[in-house]
Amino acid sequence: MNSPNGFLQKTIDLEGRSFFLKIIKFENGYFVSISERSDKIGSMVVSLATGPTPVTTTVIPSRTESLFLKLTAERISTRMKGIAIVSAFIQKELDPNTAKTIMTEIMEMIQN
Repeated sequence: MNSPNGFLQKTIDLEGRSFFLKIIKFENGYFVSISERSDKIGSMVVSLATGPTPVTTTVIPSRTESLFLKLTAERISTRMKGIAIVSAFIQKELDPNTAKTIMTEIMEMIQN
């Protein structure tokens, strides 16, 4: 669902799990929230891409999904040449297909 104020949200159901995707668009970046079952802020990564390679830092570490968070933030920041803040509250580890589907959904939401 799109809204005129730069706020996007979507719920996706994958393999019996529900994920809430919320994206806030700013002039110089995005805030992306991925949460499972409940609307919570979780682990957080920030990525800044102004040059050839993004600079990424972990704000709140993740026990299981650190690579997924890092890749998502870097992909968003590189695509828009700005800042990406990505938060994820995930109940249990993501399998590769679920992670890929979530990343694809996020990138489609940002492109539209």
